[in-house]
Amino acid sequence: MRGVVMYTAGDVRVEEREDPKIIEPTDAIVRLTTTCVCGSDLWPYRGVEPADHQVMGHEYVGVVEEVGSEVKNVKVGDFVVGSFVISDNTCEICRSGYQSGCVHREFVAQTVGTQAEKARIPHADGTLVATPGQPDPELIPSLLAASDVLGTGWYGAVAAQAGPGKTVAVVGDGAVGLMAVLAAKQLGAERIIAMSRHPQRQELARFYGATDIVTERGDAGVAKIKELTGGLGAHSVVEAVGTQKATMQAIGATRPGGHMGFVGVNYDVTIQGIDLFFAGIHVEGGPAPVRRFLPELIQLIWDRKIDPGKVFDLTLPLDQAAEGYKAMDERRATKVLLTL
Repeated sequence: MRGVVMYTAGDVRVEEREDPKIIEPTDAIVRLTTTCVCGSDLWPYRGVEPADHQVMGHEYVGVVEEVGSEVKNVKVGDFVVGSFVISDNTCEICRSGYQSGCVHREFVAQTVGTQAEKARIPHADGTLVATPGQPDPELIPSLLAASDVLGTGWYGAVAAQAGPGKTVAVVGDGAVGLMAVLAAKQLGAERIIAMSRHPQRQELARFYGATDIVTERGDAGVAKIKELTGGLGAHSVVEAVGTQKATMQAIGATRPGGHMGFVGVNYDVTIQGIDLFFAGIHVEGGPAPVRRFLPELIQLIWDRKIDPGKVFDLTLPLDQAAEGYKAMDERRATKVLLTL
């Protein structure tokens, strides 16, 4: 089968990989219908994470081709959406709603690589969710978004306790930040402030429910949020970037007693303890437990109540994956969908 391999930073190739096979009785083989490039894939592309002939991709939808003898929840022929984290969905951590911390956790990005034609999904019963039927083609991009960016943005909003009567600020206008705006709207937030300098992304943020756009960054961005909230700061803030500046901006924009959800993959972020101490805020985040939200998100998409697929603004065939990485790295694309 064809699959994306990153030889080293900036060197993305599509080459023949061995077809996956059932290894454990809890495995499933999925023939992927679409895949995509994630913002977090840019960390190894830019050399922040090491990459040495690394199989790439962790967002995926497709049709089950084969299942192991112990798989009960999905069957051959099912169209499925999978989380970017493998989980059994039965351990104590999973049952508490944090499947991304499962005792059997594996990251699809590091072990499976779903920018490919097929994938072996371990713990299929706990990782995959079947759709109500075979989806119409126009729903597939939205279902693909649910595999990571929608579920991650949703978790960011939930962790920030977005809801009725709340003012929510979203730091970051990439795919996850835009999905956090969508989630805040669905969760009933009264006011949603998107922080963005990119006109096309501002437009999409408004489509998803943003009531205000803030272009300032850093201390100026914090000051603007406070100006818009009577000097108090937002009740709920989602940090969806992962940089030092974005993290401190999110902390500063959260009012005392407020909640910050951080879902941007962060590197070299240092928070002085005294700054966090005097902020007096609730903080929750990390790898999103997408599996917790998948049934609800799939149904919302199926019923056409949300349209997260609009976050894909560039579609390329799998063979042109390298161009997709380049476009996202240069911010010419928000999120690239790869067709198979």
